Amino acid sequence: MAETFWVEVVSADKLVWEGEATQLTAMTTTGEVGILAHHIPLIATLAAGTAEIAASDGVRHIIAVDGGFVSVTTEMAAIISPYAALAHDIDVTEARRTLLNLEAKREAGDNSLATRSAYHRAMAQVKAAERHK
Repeated sequence: MAETFWVEVVSADKLVWEGEATQLTAMTTTGEVGILAHHIPLIATLAAGTAEIAASDGVRHIIAVDGGFVSVTTEMAAIISPYAALAHDIDVTEARRTLLNLEAKREAGDNSLATRSAYHRAMAQVKAAERHK
């Protein structure tokens, strides 16, 4: 049996998930990182996208994240993000609608920080929900 370590996923307003895991995979701004038990200490900036947790009970959790960072010690890992949501909690129809509206705004010339941020969050939600299926 694979060794486990503690994982916490925290958004700006709540604890999204916590528990024992055998693996954590997340996309950083420099590429994908895979974390196993006893990983060397690490702090990395997350890209907007998805993270995946292989829980010790065999359940795979897909999480949409909107940037932030991952912090790893030899005993635990934490994802801290302004926005994080479990894929099964995301309404994929609504996320796709939001993404289409934001794409239209961008094509019309709106390249504001708020629009770019909302676009990346919606993209992360769609990716997470689609991976969860």
